[in-house]
Amino acid sequence: MRELFLFIIISTIFSCQTKQGKESSIENLPEGGLFVIGGGSRPSEMIDKLIELANLKEGYGYILPMASADDSAYYYANKQFAEKGLADLKDYTKGQNQLLDSIENASLIYMAGGDQRRLMEVLSEPERIAIRKAYEKGAIIAGTSAGAAVMSKKMITGDEKKHPEYHPTFRTIEKDNIIFDEGLGLLPDKIIIDQHFIYRSRYNRLLTAVLEVPDHIGFGIDESTALFIQDDSATVVGEWQVVSFRNSDQQSETQNTLLGAKNIELNIYLPNEKFKFPQ
Repeated sequence: MRELFLFIIISTIFSCQTKQGKESSIENLPEGGLFVIGGGSRPSEMIDKLIELANLKEGYGYILPMASADDSAYYYANKQFAEKGLADLKDYTKGQNQLLDSIENASLIYMAGGDQRRLMEVLSEPERIAIRKAYEKGAIIAGTSAGAAVMSKKMITGDEKKHPEYHPTFRTIEKDNIIFDEGLGLLPDKIIIDQHFIYRSRYNRLLTAVLEVPDHIGFGIDESTALFIQDDSATVVGEWQVVSFRNSDQQSETQNTLLGAKNIELNIYLPNEKFKFPQ
């Protein structure tokens, strides 16, 4: 009986140690981050920060230029990295590089600008999964302009139902006008990203978004500016501001086709400002 009791104690201790070991390994996993760029030119300091965060001196990166039909999209996306001695960022559109395990183990995945709908149409489901796995393994996922928009689950396309002719921003705040599509969903589910925000005065567009889906929070990132997000922390990187709209009452009202709401919370975050990112 004594031997049985001793065996139970030893087994219990071993079980606890094994469980603690598993928990410890999970806690020590590297943390990925999202580097969401609002488009426009990228300051040299921004690229330096991206290289540092992704540890590109030791790891490797991929550029995904598929949001643009222009053959030079990879060249222009890679140019600043090459100028800093990192000429080997791979072009994912080259056949020999289309290996999902290589994407999964990259330290940086950089999605260039163009048309966010085009990028989502080109990316296969296995490729989307590989990007998410890379993020879970600790990669920095960066995107500019269209590459920023796709990070939301509910993605602003830039198109309008009622005014199909393209405008750089919305001229109205109307019900049933904004067109969303499905993005990669790397950000928390209820975050919507808009880009080129202050430079192109896209306030109406993002306000329409948070009135149409009132439980979502909109973040507008200006040109030459990025929002670096890791866990529940966000930092503004670059030259200009990041704006957020939150529909505090999580409701909206309609008069004819016009949208209205009360208590829209506005925040304007300055360069280098750090804040708690909503989950």
